Amino acid sequence: MINAWARADGRKGIRNTVVVAYLVECAHFVASEIVHRFRNTPHEGDVQLIGFPGCYPNEYAAQMMEKLCTHPNVGAVLFVSLGCESFDKVRAANAVDTSGRPVKTLVIQRAGGTRSTVQAGADWITQTIAQIAETPRTQMGVDELIIGTVCGGSDGTSGISGNPAAGKAFDLLVAEGAACIFEETGELIGCEDIMAERAITPELGQILRESVQKAERYYATLGYGSFAAGNAAGGLSTIEEKSLGAYVKSGDSPISGLIKPGDIPPTGGLYLMDVVPDGEVRFGFPNISDNAEIVEMIASGAHMTLFVTGRGSVVGSAISPVIKICANPDTYRALAEDMDVNAGDIIEGKRSIAEVGQEIRDLVIAVAQGAQTKSEDLGHREFILTYKSFEPIGPACLPSAA
Repeated sequence: MINAWARADGRKGIRNTVVVAYLVECAHFVASEIVHRFRNTPHEGDVQLIGFPGCYPNEYAAQMMEKLCTHPNVGAVLFVSLGCESFDKVRAANAVDTSGRPVKTLVIQRAGGTRSTVQAGADWITQTIAQIAETPRTQMGVDELIIGTVCGGSDGTSGISGNPAAGKAFDLLVAEGAACIFEETGELIGCEDIMAERAITPELGQILRESVQKAERYYATLGYGSFAAGNAAGGLSTIEEKSLGAYVKSGDSPISGLIKPGDIPPTGGLYLMDVVPDGEVRFGFPNISDNAEIVEMIASGAHMTLFVTGRGSVVGSAISPVIKICANPDTYRALAEDMDVNAGDIIEGKRSIAEVGQEIRDLVIAVAQGAQTKSEDLGHREFILTYKSFEPIGPACLPSAA
């Protein structure tokens, strides 16, 4: 069993973080200075920075911020506002307060400026860390975990080692009752029919097809797809080849539902996250970095995320730990200090996909029990939140909840 933090809203977290959230880019520096006050202290990893840079309002961003700040890994929230941005700071604070977490909003224009706001924020966090240290602990089963997976910096090895191993871990976790989320419909083009065959209802299967078709139209309108120069340099030839590699990280379990960013899986099972915005192309590329996808997983409740890479990546994330799975043995040797799992062993014939999948599953449980990932230990807490627009999902998207 996992010794988790019991939240007043009934959820359970594997970390107990104070989030400092800036509500416009103009407040970013002040918020970061507050977090920096805790560098080289025993609480350095417990105070983390997130934020939304835009001044123009956006419902997706507002909902995402509320979901992130009430995530079960979050114990308290400090909002930092300039004062004249369009973000509804009262609504956001009310959402956190209703969840039972301590919350404070500092408005720079009213607090006396940079130094005064930084001091006020640091003082509040110091008091609040002591308060949330008393949060009750409770037992948590594997069947209460939500796990996400993304792949980034993919190369020719990703689809034959790292992603299949992550898929095998997903199969093991789903069998134990966990909710597992895979994503990026723009990187599943060509896989829609075989994916739809795994849906638990025909209606869900059609929705899965339509989500990929929407992504294909979206990228066609943009004039380019989710295929980077680094993918080609790493040995991938087409989006279809990349898609097949990305697809196998979903494993072989039946697909229980489709969700969009911020939707929380209602039960255990396997879920596809549709990350491509609805409607006409308005805000450019769906996710401008891998961390944007990780943030969406977290907003949907992911306690941690599996990150498969072939070319290599060093990023982690605020709020929820990231487990790095390296598909390429040469990349692993070059970046071993940043990687948690060497799936390159599969390429070199040292271990099987099943063996690496078991290692990933076991590491998920260890991290849930408090073990630090490489990115956590190094201090990686990357975060990005941009503009998007989504329509609510319909009942056929979650037949597992019926």
